[in-house]
Amino acid sequence: MSGSLSAARLAVHHTFILALIGVAALAGANAEASDVYDAAVAHAGRPAADLKRDAIDHPAEVLRLSGIKPGMQVADYLAGDGYYSELLSYIVGAKGHVLLINNGAYDRWSENHWQERVARLPNVEHRTMEVEHLDVPDHSLDALLVVKVYHDLYWIDTEGTTWPKIDTNLALKEMARVLKPGGVLLLVDHSAKPGTGAADAGRIHRIDEEYARHDFEKYGFKYVSKSDVLRRPDDPRELITYKGPMVGKTDRFVMVFRKDR
Repeated sequence: MSGSLSAARLAVHHTFILALIGVAALAGANAEASDVYDAAVAHAGRPAADLKRDAIDHPAEVLRLSGIKPGMQVADYLAGDGYYSELLSYIVGAKGHVLLINNGAYDRWSENHWQERVARLPNVEHRTMEVEHLDVPDHSLDALLVVKVYHDLYWIDTEGTTWPKIDTNLALKEMARVLKPGGVLLLVDHSAKPGTGAADAGRIHRIDEEYARHDFEKYGFKYVSKSDVLRRPDDPRELITYKGPMVGKTDRFVMVFRKDR
């Protein structure tokens, strides 16, 4: 009887040790994945303006949600001066590739600062193209970042800022076309009040979170998760986002989608 009990205890002990090894391995894998994003943010040589922006945008936490890994082919959509493009460059590494996509308006607004990045980041390629006709092969991207620009697809320019009128349906179809099945789309945007849909996209450059989710789901993007890392409960969601008192203080939603077909 005591021999059986001893054997049973040994079996339990053996199972417990195996479980600990499994947990340690999982923790190590998670730590390694986290290191990729933290290391990108900590990379030497990033511009001072980017470092200042990090405190507002929490890029490591946001990019970690995407699961982007070394070797991937990714695009930063309407990337402006390429803040996220540079971070993606470090994450995907020498065997990966980053497309810094702008239309003509975003090239002008960024004052061509993207040129400075591309000059020192050999795996980043700048392309100017219209969002309704992306010059990107079908199903060629592992991931697509759409950061604080989705609302612009609904913006009708009434102030002469040379923003083109966009067919949003075509733009979303193009996003779906260029992503591989199983590819990830990371969406970040300024929150409008619930139930407002796209009504505030032009007036104050915000969009309703649930509207955004359903919009992408219509084009074959399966909702995966969201994060509150960029939430600001003190934002009344009534003021314009890119100038005035709300700059850097807006409530932003973060959602992850996966292309399912």
